[in-house]
Amino acid sequence: MLDGEQGRGQGGRRVLQCGRSLLVGGCLFISACAATDEAIQKSQGHYQEGIATLSGDRQKAFVSFQKAVQLNPKNKEAHYGLGHVYAIQGKFTLAEEQFLAAIQIDDAYSEAHTYLGQVLASQGKWEEAIRSYRAALANPLYATPDLARFHLGRALIQQGDFQEAMESLEDAATANPASVPPALTLLELGRVYTKLGYTAKAREALGKVKTMDKGGEYAAAATELLARLK
Repeated sequence: MLDGEQGRGQGGRRVLQCGRSLLVGGCLFISACAATDEAIQKSQGHYQEGIATLSGDRQKAFVSFQKAVQLNPKNKEAHYGLGHVYAIQGKFTLAEEQFLAAIQIDDAYSEAHTYLGQVLASQGKWEEAIRSYRAALANPLYATPDLARFHLGRALIQQGDFQEAMESLEDAATANPASVPPALTLLELGRVYTKLGYTAKAREALGKVKTMDKGGEYAAAATELLARLK
């Protein structure tokens, strides 16, 4: 799956448009929206092509994801793929639409909730992002909950809720294997501990960052924070 998260426009953007197969004249969705087995199979083939070409040819991957959605509007992974490409391009409104489309198909699609949260956070929509991350975590089968917890912690920091941010980041830090670089999670924890006045915990967390990320940007940030602690 693509990387590592509800949202505005609860009217038009929340309505899946069946891959643009609306009848002209205000009619209801046509029955063709229920894709045939053959169309579903071809759709998945295009999705796989998109995944295979994404790192080398993003435009080709984008076209493949579009074809996948056109053949099967309920291909949630293809919607996610389109959302990913739009997010990379900075087309956040279009990315939101695709992630919301995926969620409309499967509300337990935690990966889409988390990515939607990241797109919303990129626009400073912190409250909406927090709701998205919480929706992702509501699924007990979510394979990488630490990703949502990490981003939830960051969003809560922006809202000034340092206590809950600390709890979310501490949960994220216990993940093994981790979806987020452990040094980055500990760096954020160090910042929160500092804000809450937990100096000893901050020193411990930031010291670990320096050990884990020797010579790296996280270690440099940790060193700077440590220098400010009394």
